[in-house]
Amino acid sequence: MINEYIEKYAQIIVKIGLNVQKGQTVIIRTPIDCARFARCVAEYCYKQGAREVVMSWNDELTTKMKYLYADDAVFDEYPNWMKEFYNTYAYNGAAFLTIYASDPDIMKEVDPSRIVRQQKVSAKAIKDYQDRLMSNQNAWCIVSIPTESWAKKIFPNESSEKAIELLWENIYKAMRVDQKDPVLAWEKHLGNLKKSLDFLNQANFRLLKIKNSLGTDLTIELPENHVWLGGSEYTQDGIEFIANMPTEEVFTAPKKNGVNGIVYSSKPLSYNGKLIDKFSLTFKDGRIVDFSCEDGYETLKQLIDTDEGSHYLGEIALVPYDSPISKCNILFYNTLYDENASCHLAIGRAYPTCIKDGDKLDEEELERRGINNSINHEDFMFGTKDLEIIGVTFDNREVKVFENGNFAF
Repeated sequence: MINEYIEKYAQIIVKIGLNVQKGQTVIIRTPIDCARFARCVAEYCYKQGAREVVMSWNDELTTKMKYLYADDAVFDEYPNWMKEFYNTYAYNGAAFLTIYASDPDIMKEVDPSRIVRQQKVSAKAIKDYQDRLMSNQNAWCIVSIPTESWAKKIFPNESSEKAIELLWENIYKAMRVDQKDPVLAWEKHLGNLKKSLDFLNQANFRLLKIKNSLGTDLTIELPENHVWLGGSEYTQDGIEFIANMPTEEVFTAPKKNGVNGIVYSSKPLSYNGKLIDKFSLTFKDGRIVDFSCEDGYETLKQLIDTDEGSHYLGEIALVPYDSPISKCNILFYNTLYDENASCHLAIGRAYPTCIKDGDKLDEEELERRGINNSINHEDFMFGTKDLEIIGVTFDNREVKVFENGNFAF
């Protein structure tokens, strides 16, 4: 079962996710635990016509050792060769694939301040690379495959072998790899997402009013000329790609200073190898002015206090409660999967592409138009079975968007 669909999965990533072009360089960022699969993807990149595939290996165990034992000054430094690696390949039009398969608990013993300091110097050093991906100047894609530590976190009562097999089965379903023609299945899925996008973009809501029984009571204003995105996107050169696989969401950017009320999390958030659970955020004029948290308080505080922009939101994403991933009834402890089972918000940076011609605007103009900036972009889930969302148009008409956790249109 584990081996049956691996090649199909790799093909979907290369052909649909990255949409590798003839003569293009591909960068694959992958844990060493995922080496076998990464090599399979690399082979298909070459078969698709890639000029070169460059592997960027990482090992979370040695990364953990670094955070526990390295000299303190290390966390305020960033190697120049890594800066040149990411920025130069991005400038030269490379496509970037990230295989995201972390142990959700790997960093629970680590001082979170060290992680935040490293994030800050990293964000400054490779800002050009990150800006290019956020504005779709390069094709990029994030996927996951099972690792033993991740699988055992989800299925703690199973043997390692059985846990990995179960996780593969659920990933194959979410990625539509188990269907007779996965490519056709993805084309149909993207068409369905487009119907939701068309409705939301034509509605041109001024704000959204969000409520559920957890206590969420939130109003989110949307910027003028905002754009709802989802499914596939396009680089500035017109190359279609899918940034997150799987994907069930449609999303846009909130107006930075236009969020008011309170939102409660509906699933745990795995952040920097630590879990944050059962938390709420209170907003006034867009800014987080208060928060509560039963598990992971200090980690949540570090996230919010990373920079000024991490006190604001950068994304509102809508996902039906009855999405295929949600129907798995599994907590994945992996944001890529959990966010596609639930409506979510993102703390931090907004995508410039979420307003018309935003990819052509500088940071100052984006800020003026209500688009938040931060080194963070961290999704957390708030969707529930009884979630209700009302959209209010610029002429004050109210339209039901979500009812009982699903789209109402």
